[in-house]
Amino acid sequence: MLNNEPFTHQNDLSILDSLVQLSFHIQTILGRIGADHDLSIIQIRLLGILRDREPSMLQLAQYLGLDKSSITGLVDRAERRGLVERTISPGDRRGFNVSVTADGRQLIHVVGAEIERQVLDVVEVLSETDRSQFATLATKILGATLHPK
Repeated sequence: MLNNEPFTHQNDLSILDSLVQLSFHIQTILGRIGADHDLSIIQIRLLGILRDREPSMLQLAQYLGLDKSSITGLVDRAERRGLVERTISPGDRRGFNVSVTADGRQLIHVVGAEIERQVLDVVEVLSETDRSQFATLATKILGATLHPK
């Protein structure tokens, strides 16, 4: 059974509880950093996607698991803040691609550095070997989840 009480011993949590509690902890970090910059977690995810690509609105919806109206609202809000811009898609004149603006890129840099610092603080209790193994295992889990056979 999942609970939100802090654990007292390393072996107190099952794999399920440990993954869920770690997820809650990371979400708390993201939420706190986002609040400091007037960003929701979904807006942080949007900017994370846009830091190294210019996807179409459809691709963004797929990446974020949102429907068309939700992705439109999300991009509209980010566009009003001057963080992103839409351009006509070269491959489909009816569609739009979304890219980050200079202000958005600056915010990505600041927020990204804070996320990196705080998340790396979480794993500081692990040895370098444990961190490497954890990254390998997490990558394997995500690969199987995002690209099932």
